[in-house]
Amino acid sequence: MEQLILTFTGRDAPGITAQLSRILAQVGARLNDVEQVVVQGLLTLSFAVELANPEPLLQQLLFAAKGLGLQLEYRKLAPGDGEVRRERYALTVIARTVGPSALQSVAEVLAAHGANIEHIRRLSEGGLACVEIAVSLAPEASEAELKRALLAAAGQGAFDCALQRETLLRRSKRLVVMDMDSTLIRIEVIDELARAHGVGEQVAAITRRAMTGEIDYDHSLRERVALLKGLDARVLYDLAAALPLTEGAETLLRVLKRLGYRTAVISGGFSVAAEALQKRLGIDFAWSNTLEISADGKLTGHVVGAIVNAQRKADILQELSNREGVPLDQVIAIGDGANDLLMLQKAGHGIAFHAKPKLREAAHTAISAMGLDAILYLLGITGRDIASLGLSE
Repeated sequence: MEQLILTFTGRDAPGITAQLSRILAQVGARLNDVEQVVVQGLLTLSFAVELANPEPLLQQLLFAAKGLGLQLEYRKLAPGDGEVRRERYALTVIARTVGPSALQSVAEVLAAHGANIEHIRRLSEGGLACVEIAVSLAPEASEAELKRALLAAAGQGAFDCALQRETLLRRSKRLVVMDMDSTLIRIEVIDELARAHGVGEQVAAITRRAMTGEIDYDHSLRERVALLKGLDARVLYDLAAALPLTEGAETLLRVLKRLGYRTAVISGGFSVAAEALQKRLGIDFAWSNTLEISADGKLTGHVVGAIVNAQRKADILQELSNREGVPLDQVIAIGDGANDLLMLQKAGHGIAFHAKPKLREAAHTAISAMGLDAILYLLGITGRDIASLGLSE
């Protein structure tokens, strides 16, 4: 038996695949593989076939191709040629516009790490904002090293790359949890309250000390909240009623809800804001810190109950996963700050959203160039899919 790779190229038209596959069937060829791609009306159709005597088949196919206005190229495979077992990945490239330079950077990194591009398809509609590249990687190659190289090539905010193993679990996520401040919304609520109360600089100074490790998160939060003592709670409620959503947040939540995903906010922010967002966006669950309010409607400067810190965020994610019967492999976590790290590492897929370099490097995926709705592309959802739901912003 001889093995052939047959590749037809030319202008696409209805019935081409039917006519060519009819010829293969008539000569009794064994079909081992097939792939068809159409780009702007131009067809590339390939068959991998096996048969005892290929010469009559080639004559018929050359004649048929001429009649269809196609070019035929063929190659005979030597014994031992064929598919080598390689790990398969989906590489998603996202930008305002995916230009040649972005594609070049990605392709060069893949080549340098021995990764083979098998297929490229556009996921976005109305422009080239996202492409998905099917990649195969030799078993001895390092997935971690390839991810680091892609992250470096993408740069901070130039374009985004997400490398995921191409498995059933990539397309079967069921629970999405996210941070609130600077993730789901564009602001830090505590900073806005501090400015309204005239203590913005003092709160910022404590935040800086926490970031340098001088004080832990719990202590820093209590110190900052103490400075809000006496602020009229109406300021908090008014702020919560008009929170500025991050770009793409509404589209993301609407699409996830329509597709049956469960969603949650797990935030180190404040419950009044988190619960307002929960109601506004139809989020299923919300956990956050509760500010104590006195009988006369003023903030007391205290937090009620346990503080939702980094460890508590990860614990809540685990508890929610158990309660909802969703394996961690099917959970996505999204956040921007250091206190999101444990939550992102706990989830099957952790996404650093417009985050600092340390979190971007530690997360499974980083999104820095686009809005939250870009996360839909990571699930393999296309722009056409989103448009068909009629739910975009």
